[in-house]
Amino acid sequence: MMAQSKPVRVWVDGCFDMMHYGHANALRQAKAMGDILVVGVHSDAEIEKNKGPTVMKEEERYAAVAACKWVDQVVPNAPYNTTVEILKEHNIDFCVHGDDITTMADGTDCYQAVKDAGLYRECKRTEGVSTTELVGRMLLMTRDHHNRRRPSVKEEEIIDTTTLTPFSKSGSNVTTISHFLPTSRRIVQFSEGKEPKQTDKVVYVDGTFDLFHVGHIEFLKRAKALGDFLIVGVHEDQTVNAIKGANYPLMNLHERALSVLACRYVDEVIIGAPYSVTKELLKGEYKVAVVAHGNSDLEKDMDGKDPYALPKELGIYTEIDTPNSTITTEGIITRIIENRKIFEERQRRKNQKAALERQKEAEEKKLKSQN
Repeated sequence: MMAQSKPVRVWVDGCFDMMHYGHANALRQAKAMGDILVVGVHSDAEIEKNKGPTVMKEEERYAAVAACKWVDQVVPNAPYNTTVEILKEHNIDFCVHGDDITTMADGTDCYQAVKDAGLYRECKRTEGVSTTELVGRMLLMTRDHHNRRRPSVKEEEIIDTTTLTPFSKSGSNVTTISHFLPTSRRIVQFSEGKEPKQTDKVVYVDGTFDLFHVGHIEFLKRAKALGDFLIVGVHEDQTVNAIKGANYPLMNLHERALSVLACRYVDEVIIGAPYSVTKELLKGEYKVAVVAHGNSDLEKDMDGKDPYALPKELGIYTEIDTPNSTITTEGIITRIIENRKIFEERQRRKNQKAALERQKEAEEKKLKSQN
């Protein structure tokens, strides 16, 4: 009888501030390299010292990582400098990081020790998304923008960019609409591809899920508890823009759909779901038994009607209590706007650090090509 091989334990660490689909894709790739994925998340104090202030508090970041379906274990307060000792402490076989250099406050490579020990592997970084980019998008919103409901107004008329420092790699302080378009392969990679059993109770919820955060996670966890198979409808950009206002959504439909797909409570996503629940949606491929919505304020559809009128009429509608302490997308944006100067300085520091890291990266690639 053959002895069973020991499961391969993989380590990934990071800030995971405003957890997005780029983070999720790195975790997905790392998990594919082994059997058990252990994720170390740095504390607020460690990040402040090496990188600048975080948008999300450490407890929020720990919860966001724990909700990712590829993560098996979260290690809070992980050191910013990844050591051989921390890997040994958690019985790790090797550490995985993206194909870009991350440095300490003093400019040294955070992963040099594990690289020297032969315990380092790389995964491909997801282009076009970063926490710095998302903070930049929010810095370009005005303080009173949330009260606006005039989608016909041009973006240039409601955003004052004159006092902003550049936040993008190109040094531009002009926000652009994200043109991220995933391939069908990427959507398949994020999707479980599982079907509900005939006996499964199918639950449907929908929303914008912009800047996917712990408030969304808690809502989806409670929605999943109402049945066996959770389908999430994600509204298209034009619909969100028309109903919420000219700066929304901050992330485009495909960015938002991938963030939802990465959540462990979600079984299936409808990309570009109608804002109002329809008969076709309820009786289509999946027979929906429960339609749920949070107990927050409900925005009416473009025609002024209740988007949940049909499920209410059919007696399958229910409301989910969401805790008052739970963060919202607007709450995150308010954090940025109210601390604008702090986060502008963070962007400036981050850009300087990124330039040094790119230089270090180029030097390392040059050395590798010479060997």
